[in-house]
Amino acid sequence: MKIRPLIPADLNDMQRMINGLAAHHGDVALPLGPEMLENLVSVTPWFTVLVAEVPDGKVTGYAAMLPTGQLQFGRLGIDIHHLFVEPEARGSGTGRALIQACIRHAKAQGCTYVSVGTHPDNRIVHRYYETHGFARRTGQGPRFGINL
Repeated sequence: MKIRPLIPADLNDMQRMINGLAAHHGDVALPLGPEMLENLVSVTPWFTVLVAEVPDGKVTGYAAMLPTGQLQFGRLGIDIHHLFVEPEARGSGTGRALIQACIRHAKAQGCTYVSVGTHPDNRIVHRYYETHGFARRTGQGPRFGINL
């Protein structure tokens, strides 16, 4: 498996996985369409998206990140806004590879932390982030962070 930046050819896979993540949380994703998705990750991207691609070329997961920061402390960070792995690829190391790629990306950007939020009832993913070095943070909703 390789982790790489999203390319325009991935936009249909991206929409499918956004729908899968929304369904996992009992939500319904808006049909964003390729133009809207491409605008979100264009030349001056709002989101940085990495995808997991298996040897046969299928995209089986993605991580979408947003820059964040703590101005009062002079700290830059990355928030993992979405992390999704197709059900058939779970347990294969895809999630771990995506998290590690997000951390590498954050370090390359000069960030000092990575944060992520989770659904309040998803205790399995709470433990998952904790086993990957993230610590629970106080505040609204389950939030986890790791200092770099």
